[in-house]
Amino acid sequence: MIDVLKAIALGLVEGLTEFLPVSSTGHLILMGHLLNFTGDVAKTFEIVIQLGSILAVFVVYWERLLKLVNWRSINIYESSSLNLLHIILAMLPAVILGLLVHDLIKKYLFSPYSVLIGLIAGGLLMIFAERKKGMPSTLSLDQLSYKQAFAIGLFQCLALWPGFSRSGSTISGGLLVGTDHKTAADFSFIVAVPMMVAASGLDLVKSYEYISSSDIPVFIVGFLTAFAAALFAIKFFLRLLSKVKLTPFAYYRFVLAIFYYFIIL
Repeated sequence: MIDVLKAIALGLVEGLTEFLPVSSTGHLILMGHLLNFTGDVAKTFEIVIQLGSILAVFVVYWERLLKLVNWRSINIYESSSLNLLHIILAMLPAVILGLLVHDLIKKYLFSPYSVLIGLIAGGLLMIFAERKKGMPSTLSLDQLSYKQAFAIGLFQCLALWPGFSRSGSTISGGLLVGTDHKTAADFSFIVAVPMMVAASGLDLVKSYEYISSSDIPVFIVGFLTAFAAALFAIKFFLRLLSKVKLTPFAYYRFVLAIFYYFIIL
């Protein structure tokens, strides 16, 4: 039986970090190591609470997500507004690479040491993006081109390394290809829905056998905690990003990595 307090703690960590550029997977691995909560049940629990975070995106962006279902709005030659093709192009690189190296990543990179490397590398990318970005030419989702969507998808591949951060990678990529901060963040969150549903669904199919009836109530607690925390984090981050940009989050990643390495490990 999973401890309820552990479920709440991990749900909060997942919800608060999933859409911040600090790596939720990295935080969950480090937190699980601290709480001595590892193994197959722990991995299955982490998948379930990630689905809670996804639900928060549906709540915030439900109108935009519903519009994406209208396939008739797709013009393969020219982008006049955000449509399903943007999402497909942004997903494609990470989906293909993820399917090729999924088992290798699970086997070799889900350790505290790998996460610390990802935290530092992702932080460096975020600082680089802030310093090298030019004057943004894309100021809304409907101005995003197919080429920009695909380029952001290439940056998303970096997030396959735990600790790198999916939102950190995609927002950095957005800045480097000409979007402003809010557009990059909005697109990052919307693309997260199919990416996380696909990844979590695949992992859940492989791990559902580790869920016992006695664990279900605690899984629900973790799911709801992650949902509420993610809902707060998305709205908070969008307001904060307009003021402080990515650099403070990069410094936080460095501090966390150094603290964890020298104090915990």
